[in-house]
Amino acid sequence: MGITPFRHQSPIHLSHCTLAASFDFLGDRWSLLIVRSALFGVRRFEDFHTELAIPRTVLAARLKRLVATGIMTRQEYRAAGSRPRAEYLLTEMGEALRLPFLAMRQWSDEWVGKGRTPPMNLVRRSNGARVHIACIDDTGALVDLEDLAADFAPWAPEPRSGE
Repeated sequence: MGITPFRHQSPIHLSHCTLAASFDFLGDRWSLLIVRSALFGVRRFEDFHTELAIPRTVLAARLKRLVATGIMTRQEYRAAGSRPRAEYLLTEMGEALRLPFLAMRQWSDEWVGKGRTPPMNLVRRSNGARVHIACIDDTGALVDLEDLAADFAPWAPEPRSGE
């Protein structure tokens, strides 16, 4: 990809861009932090509240939205001797966010935490080798970012210059 050439607008209009739609879909910072915690295994309202120091009303609203969008599901559990309570589990769609979150973590370790030892490294279970998020093609070969190009769908043509 190299240096992105100058243009006056993005090649895909916001109304057709699934990446832009995902930002609206996921919501705000609190929603992203809730999903992050859920990816680490947090499930219960009180645990989210304690970990994130999020106001209860905000947490309830964000969990409701994440359930409504299909990223999480709500189910009841009952601890011995207590009333039923809700726990929130990631759906298949929510679990699919693991890879983009890992890619963002890798970027954050390099650019936001520059000069500091990362708090966590990904390693391969079988041999302990460090793992990095990267691009691969359909054959499984590693793709250098300089070798990436866009192939636009016929219904989402690249804008002509001057548009």
